[in-house]
Amino acid sequence: MRIQGFARWRIGAAALGTVALLATPAGGATASPGQGATASPGHGASGIDPSTRANVTAAMHGEAFAHAEYRAYAAQAARERLPDVRALFDRTAAVELGEHFAEQAELIGLVGDNAANLRAAIAGESYEATTMYRRFAAQAEADGDLEAARLFTEISGDEARHRRDFVRALKAVSDPSSGATVPGGMIVEAVSIPAGRPEVSSPRTLRNLRSAMRGEAFAHAAYTLYAERARATGRPDLAVLFDRTARVELTEHFAEEATLAGLVRGTRSNLCEAIAGETREGDRMYPSYARRAAAAGDTTAAELLTEIAHDELGHARAFTAALSALGGRCPASR
Repeated sequence: MRIQGFARWRIGAAALGTVALLATPAGGATASPGQGATASPGHGASGIDPSTRANVTAAMHGEAFAHAEYRAYAAQAARERLPDVRALFDRTAAVELGEHFAEQAELIGLVGDNAANLRAAIAGESYEATTMYRRFAAQAEADGDLEAARLFTEISGDEARHRRDFVRALKAVSDPSSGATVPGGMIVEAVSIPAGRPEVSSPRTLRNLRSAMRGEAFAHAAYTLYAERARATGRPDLAVLFDRTARVELTEHFAEEATLAGLVRGTRSNLCEAIAGETREGDRMYPSYARRAAAAGDTTAAELLTEIAHDELGHARAFTAALSALGGRCPASR
């Protein structure tokens, strides 16, 4: 079973509160402020149980993060002149975003019409700008991680700018007679993520960095789908705004946070990290989610989650083979 990647989206599907999902912890099943998921009994607008929706949403955060992480690992492999490993990371990153994330997004009805997508983005950006990043900045400053505090504060300002852009765009989309136009969005140069250890001293700051990174990766993935919807419905101006904002989230915000968090190491270590993550998802996370979906009567979701579990174990085998070809081994504790 394969749901077509970014091509098929149902207009009117219930949109989740996109960037507001950013602060949901990895594997969490609770909704963040502004999230469209509900804990009420019964199946929701997208026809799946709320518990299935929560698990799929958590899985989507993991897929978006893996896409961003593997892109960074691919760049490191290129710096080490390992073209085969770079290609493997790039191919796997494309699967995580273009297949796994996209299929699960369609399953839960992530993408709505243009106005719904903008409202979801506005809610999420508001939460990040006024609550999440301000809290992270205050905590980093209290813990003595001043560079992280500075970065969190800077990104908070960017998210406020994104919110303003989306508010203007919603006016243009919802009330054409107003004369409002869709902003062009921010343009940034991509930031490289060097290999290195974390540049923060506090475990709390490191946790916040990794939480923020998952959010930025999710925003990039969701906005990419929103841009596809805008193009498909004759709004290339809105597609440009979503695409540019998505690039800011991934190539600037995620990259700067990843640098402070020490996301990237040498390629052998990166392969071990990827093997551990893919094995964990394929052996435990996705099978658990699939069993719960089946128990809730969500047969299609259970089938998709089971298929993705098999994919992830295939990724783990491919990464293991690449590591073996380099003469590397992972620590036994992994």
